[in-house]
Amino acid sequence: MDTKHLLPIFFLLLIISTTNGQQAKKSPSFEEVISLKSAGYVAISPNGENVAFALQSTDWKNNRFDTEIWLSKAGLAPVQLTRNSENSSFSPIFSPDDKWLAFLSDRGNKTQIFVMRLAGGEPFAITEEEEGVSDFAWHPDGQKFIFTKNEKEDSKKKSLSKRYGSFEIDDAEFTRSHLWEIVFDPTLWDQNELPCYEKSDSLKVAAGCLVFPKAKQLTQGDFTVNSFKLSPDGKMVAYSHQPDPLISSMTKSDISILDLQTGNSKLFVDNKSSDMLQDWSPDAKQILFTSFVDDTVSNFYKNAKIFTKHIISGESRQLGAQLDENPGQLIWTSKGIYGAFWDKTNRPIYRIEPKDGTFKRLEGLPEQISAVTFSKNGDKMALNARNGNQLNEIWLGNVQPLSTKKITAWTDQIKDWNVADSEVILWRSKDGTLVEGVLHKPQDYDPNKKYPLLVVIHGGPTGIDTPSPVPAYVYPIVQWLNKGALVLRPNYRGSAGYGEDFRSLNVENLGVGDAWDVMGGVDFLSAKGMIDTERMGVMGWSQGGYISAFLTTNTNRFKAISVGAGISNWMTYYVNTDIHPFTIQYLKANPWDNEEIYRMTSPMTNIKNAQTPTLIQHGEFDRRVPIPNAYELLQGLRDQGVPSELVVYKGFGHGITKPKERLAATWHNWQWFSRYIWNEEIELPLEDN
Repeated sequence: MDTKHLLPIFFLLLIISTTNGQQAKKSPSFEEVISLKSAGYVAISPNGENVAFALQSTDWKNNRFDTEIWLSKAGLAPVQLTRNSENSSFSPIFSPDDKWLAFLSDRGNKTQIFVMRLAGGEPFAITEEEEGVSDFAWHPDGQKFIFTKNEKEDSKKKSLSKRYGSFEIDDAEFTRSHLWEIVFDPTLWDQNELPCYEKSDSLKVAAGCLVFPKAKQLTQGDFTVNSFKLSPDGKMVAYSHQPDPLISSMTKSDISILDLQTGNSKLFVDNKSSDMLQDWSPDAKQILFTSFVDDTVSNFYKNAKIFTKHIISGESRQLGAQLDENPGQLIWTSKGIYGAFWDKTNRPIYRIEPKDGTFKRLEGLPEQISAVTFSKNGDKMALNARNGNQLNEIWLGNVQPLSTKKITAWTDQIKDWNVADSEVILWRSKDGTLVEGVLHKPQDYDPNKKYPLLVVIHGGPTGIDTPSPVPAYVYPIVQWLNKGALVLRPNYRGSAGYGEDFRSLNVENLGVGDAWDVMGGVDFLSAKGMIDTERMGVMGWSQGGYISAFLTTNTNRFKAISVGAGISNWMTYYVNTDIHPFTIQYLKANPWDNEEIYRMTSPMTNIKNAQTPTLIQHGEFDRRVPIPNAYELLQGLRDQGVPSELVVYKGFGHGITKPKERLAATWHNWQWFSRYIWNEEIELPLEDN
C-alpha cells in the first residue's frame, strides 16, 4: 500500500469537513435585512394554553409590509393562521371561552372584525362598517363585541365640496371616533342564508331570510374615544377621550365610565393634563390609569404618574411613585399590577403592589420586553421580547414561580450572517453628564486597528438605542460593520431609560447639549485609539436628523453627514408642525417671545460655518417635521458651496414605510458615505447581481 500521499489527503479531507461544518458567514444584502420577519402584537388565551401573535413580513411584489396572525397551541411551534393577499390581519384576541380567535383585517371592505374557530375553519366577518373598525374587545360573556370606529363623513362637507371644490380649515376638520356594540351569535353563520327581498309596500324583509346583527352606537358627543377597557364583570366600559383627534389635544384627555345596562356615561377622571386609561382591577371596583395631573408644560419629557381610583368612593391613590421612568403597558391581574419600564438599555417588567404601591423588578426574563399579556387568572404570561443578540421572539411562561420558554425561532433568520457585535459603553459629556451608547463592532474586530466611525443617532428625543444584532431602518449598519467600520449609537440626553432628570437635560438646550453628548462619545473612542478620526460620518432620522443637521453647521470633524427628516430651523418647524406644544415645552417659549433660544438651537443659525458634505432625506408629505426644513437646509448649504443633495421620497410622511423606498433610502446612504468615507463611487444597481 502506497502511504506517502495519505497525510496530505487527510488534511484536505479535514479542511473540507471543517468548511462544511462551519460554513463561512455572509454579509447580508440590503434586501435581506429589509425582508426579516418581525414578531409584533401578542395575546395569550384566557386559560393560558395558547398564544397568538402578529408577524410582519415583506411583500416586495406589492411594495408593502404584510402582517399576519400566527398561533402556538400548548407551547408548540406556531403555525400561520391568516393569509390576506392584499392587506394585513392583526390584533388577535381570544374569546373568553377559549374557542374563538377574533382579529382585525381589511379584505376589500375596510378593516372589519373577523372571527375563526380555534378547532378549525375559515374566518368570517362580524362587522360590515362602512368606516371600518379601529379597535375592539370581546365582552366577558363572549356574546358581543365592543369596538370603536370613526363617524361618517359630514354630508355638509360633501355639498360644500361639490360647489366650492376642495379646501380645508386648519385644525378644524377631523373625524371623531366613538364606541359601538355588536352581538356575536355564531349559530347564525351555521345556517343556510336565504335572500332578503324587501316588499314594495313594507319595510319588512321576507320571512325566513337570515338577518345579521347590526351595530349599536354607545357613545356620542363632541369628543373622540382614544382607548377603552371592559370591566371584568361586563357591566361597564371605561374609556379615555379628548375633544378631537388632533395630536395637540392629547393634554386634554379624560376618562369616563359607561354603564352598559343604562347606557349612561359619567366623567370619572378629569385632571388638567392627560389622563390615560390602563386597566380595571380584577374585582371591577377600581380603574388603573396614568396621568400628568396638572402638568401641561413638560409632559413630553416628564414621567406620567400611576393611580388607582375606586368606582364607588372615588378615592384615588398614587402607586410606584419612586419608579423613575415612564410606565409602559400596565396590566392588573389577581397577582398584582405589571408593567414594562426602561432601565438604561434594558426593558424589564416590574410588579407593583396595588395595596401600598411598592414595586419589584422581575428577574430572569429577556433583556428587552416589547409587550406582555397575562392569562385570566394571572398565572401565565406571554411576551414579545429579546436579548441583545436576538431578534424579537415570542415567549410563554409561568408567573409564580417565574419561568419562560421561547416558542419561536425568528433569530434563525440571521444564523448564517455576520451581524453586529454589540456592547454598551459609557463616557462623560462636555458638561460632565454621564452618557451611554451602543457600540457595534464587526465580528472580526481587531483591537490593534483604527476603524472608520459611523455615528447613528436615534429619534425621539425620548427614544433609545439598545444592543441588537441587525440594527437598520434606512442605515446599512451591518454592511458598514462588515466593510470594516465601527458604528456608535449614542443615547444622548433626553433619551428614555435614564430617568426624568436625564430626559430633561436638553430642555432649552436642544442640539447644543445633544451635540456635546455625541462628540463626547467620538472623543472617548478616539482617546482609546479605536477610530480613524479622518474617516467619520454621522446620521439620524427625525430628532436624530435634527442633531445631524446641528452637527453639519457646528463642526467640521465629520467627512459626511446624512439628515433624515430633520429640523433645520425651529421657527420654520414651529409654524409648520402638527405638534406645536413639543417646541414650546422644550424651548419654553414661542419664537415671538424668545427669538434667541430659537436661534441658539437652530442649525440654520450657523449655516455659514457649514463645510461637511450633507445628504438630506425627507418624506414628501411629512407633517411632523414638514419638508420646508429640508429645503431651507439644502439652500443654505448650496449658498455656502457645500456638497449637498436632497432626496424626496414621494407619497411618504415622517417615516419610510414601504420596502422599495426603504431600500432606495438605504442605498442612498450607502452611496453617500462610500463616496466621502471610502472614496468610492457607487451606482444604484438596476438588476440583481
